[in-house]
Amino acid sequence: MSFTAKEWKAFLQGVVDTVEKNKDYLSELDRKLGDGDHGVTMSIGWQAVQDKLKGELQDEEDCGKISIMAGRTFLSAVGSTVGPLYATGFLRGGKEIQGKNELSGEDLYRFWTAFIEGIKERGQAEVGDKTMIDTLQPALETLRQEFMTSGDFTAAFAKAVTSAKKGMESTKDLLSKKGRSSRLGERSLGNQDPGATSSYLILSAFESIITSVQTV
Repeated sequence: MSFTAKEWKAFLQGVVDTVEKNKDYLSELDRKLGDGDHGVTMSIGWQAVQDKLKGELQDEEDCGKISIMAGRTFLSAVGSTVGPLYATGFLRGGKEIQGKNELSGEDLYRFWTAFIEGIKERGQAEVGDKTMIDTLQPALETLRQEFMTSGDFTAAFAKAVTSAKKGMESTKDLLSKKGRSSRLGERSLGNQDPGATSSYLILSAFESIITSVQTV
């Protein structure tokens, strides 16, 4: 398979559109656990990325540079905790694909592995803490297992997204152990984590693009 810089930028635009569509939903989830601004925060960050896509990234063909610029732009636009987390993901992943204007399945596998590992390292959270790691770690484990077995990145990523969704939904039954929501104790039960949800939306946006590329 071949995934071009044009398609990489389409993925980022897909995240912009997905976040905008789900902005109110993400904030509603966050009102039950935190400041209630996760949707707005994500929107601000991704709107800034969209400005870059329409500006200096419009003619950029290096997928790594595109990813790194997206990460830096998101970080500059977003001051909350989520800024450094997602920025780290895109920066770490971008370094894995720097200098390439077309990406193979192996390249994409290395990007997403570095993306998730970077967020884990930055956030210092584990599965069960009711964070985005409850979405991302199951996705990573499935991606590794499936890609190493089949070598088919598209199929492996689709299964990873299924695992991510289950992980996201599992946060409803978890006590918050990180951040402001950890102060809620048992009152955090029954509510889905907004960070776990936005992580799933990003993975889902990529699945939509990779599936459309595969079927063309």
